[in-house]
Amino acid sequence: MASRYWVVSLPVKDSASPLWNRLQDQISRHSFDTPLYRFSIPNLRVGTLDSLLSLSDDLLKSNSFLESVSHKIRRQIEDLERVSGAESNALTVDGVPVDSYLTRFVWDEAKYPTMSPLKEIVDGIHSSVVRIEDDLKVRLAEYNNVRSQLNAINRKQSGSLAVRDLSSLVKPEDIISSEHLITLLAVVPKYSQKDWLASYETLTNYVVPRSSKKLFEDNEYALYTVTLFRRVADNFRTTSREKGFQIRDFEYSSEAQEGRKQEMDKLVQDQESLRGSLLQWCYTSYGEVFSSWMHFCAVRIFAESILRYGLPPSFLSCVLAPATKSEKKVRSILEGLSDAANSTFWKSEDEAGMAGLGGDVDGHPYVSFTINLL
Repeated sequence: MASRYWVVSLPVKDSASPLWNRLQDQISRHSFDTPLYRFSIPNLRVGTLDSLLSLSDDLLKSNSFLESVSHKIRRQIEDLERVSGAESNALTVDGVPVDSYLTRFVWDEAKYPTMSPLKEIVDGIHSSVVRIEDDLKVRLAEYNNVRSQLNAINRKQSGSLAVRDLSSLVKPEDIISSEHLITLLAVVPKYSQKDWLASYETLTNYVVPRSSKKLFEDNEYALYTVTLFRRVADNFRTTSREKGFQIRDFEYSSEAQEGRKQEMDKLVQDQESLRGSLLQWCYTSYGEVFSSWMHFCAVRIFAESILRYGLPPSFLSCVLAPATKSEKKVRSILEGLSDAANSTFWKSEDEAGMAGLGGDVDGHPYVSFTINLL
């Protein structure tokens, strides 16, 4: 699938068929690696010149918005699938691959009646994509909130001993808690372990001799227990801090530990459920946005062709996907088939400025703009 397409229109004198045949022939002979397709546009309602000029002011800005939302949803799909390790599915519009939908575009009369004013069609497309973008923001915020909660828990479980949750490292038999005795948990820098073992019994009175046991060690710290009389616990905390040992507040509770495990399990389930529903929504919404964008492009090529070539509407619209090395040759072919004398864009600087308001003002004597799928 190509990632970049040109949508162009060429002015037609009498019939589009001979011009289409000439274009096909020249592309096949001089740039055979360039896919070429007709871009079928229905007979839309022209309206007044003033309405077309007013519409052209918004065409480029609206196209940038539609393109950005399309890319935003596509990137979100890629992010969600990368997180899950799932294989990417093809992006489609109602089951039709997006490149096929573009190159075989058919106007949806039921959704966008051709007798509606062009501005009404464009405003309707813009509003529907705004709603989809707003919906994406809400769904993404909900998903990211659960992810943030999970990440916070994971950080507590995988961070250094100075900050991590200790409940998974401490067993019931490691802790003594009675009317007179209490077991504290000390976080000791790895380089200070000998100092700890040599001094913990003398940091305050009434420390149980040889009561310190190492439970765990990470890259920075070691976790030790120490048992002492409850009434000197505060003094022990103070003197430990002065020596560079951190006493972590901890109270073993099987109920609390089970509650944390259940909370973690629920968050994991919620994240997976939200990820699945968000991914499915993104696939569906991408198709809706892409379809809206292609209908917008049809309106854009129609409006700009009227402004460029005049009335009545008489132009050939098509889609090409030239390779980078073939672009110059394809441009030359298109220019050669354009009747520059009949292009209002080409007549004078003043008229060129007016006629090119909604398009890519790049000096071509025909209407042309680019669709980037990626």
